[in-house]
Amino acid sequence: MNVKGILLDLDGVLYTGDNPLPGAPGAVRYLKGRGYITRFLSNTTRYSRATIESRLLAFGFDIGEDEIITPAVAAINYILETGLKRCHLLTTRDIHSEFEAAGLFHQNTEADWVVVGDAGDNFNYDTMNQAFRLVQGGAGLIALEKDRYWMGSDGWMLSAGPFVRGIEYATGKTAALIGKPSPGFFGMALRDMGLIPADAVMIGDDVVSDTGGAMKAGMQGILVKTGKFNLEALVGADPGPTMIIRSIAEIDTIL
Repeated sequence: MNVKGILLDLDGVLYTGDNPLPGAPGAVRYLKGRGYITRFLSNTTRYSRATIESRLLAFGFDIGEDEIITPAVAAINYILETGLKRCHLLTTRDIHSEFEAAGLFHQNTEADWVVVGDAGDNFNYDTMNQAFRLVQGGAGLIALEKDRYWMGSDGWMLSAGPFVRGIEYATGKTAALIGKPSPGFFGMALRDMGLIPADAVMIGDDVVSDTGGAMKAGMQGILVKTGKFNLEALVGADPGPTMIIRSIAEIDTIL
């Protein structure tokens, strides 16, 4: 496989829950030692980049905040470019801090945008109804991601997608998708790496959001059988991954 840059998903590829996957820290060191340009694309919308970096360091990974690209960062850039800065954030408090650092503060009324991420326990009837009312009243709807689920330390967890779909259904509006598999998200990562799509490969555990999105953007895609890998999801996958490996620990056998 002839590529210059490697994009890697985090949760499900390098770790699951609160534990690094076997061989994952060594695999990252191997890729960097071989001179590949690396970026870490996370659809995680519960945590800021600073928090993600701290967790990765604790897991034994040599990954800096400037190598991490998240939907929150992409959404902040998108919102700032529009000039409409009033945001209602249906996210975790940690994500609030990332928006606030960019001068975008949460407000409950007169919002230009309703931004939905994986809010965890902040999803309830009152918060969903407030978001619905604002979108119904004219605010734009931004989905940091539309993943259906992810693998937590104690089993499958609902992600933001089902809640975004609920607001879309109630309002009849379609959310602007910022995270994977949005082509713009992959494009942002490639620009940061200084590469064209043909020079990069995405490694992930989701055949739709990770490998599928990357391949539609012109890259190659390697699917790992860890995290939320699901054999049934491969049936009818369009496109299917370029390659499937058991885990990131095997990356030295193909790169």
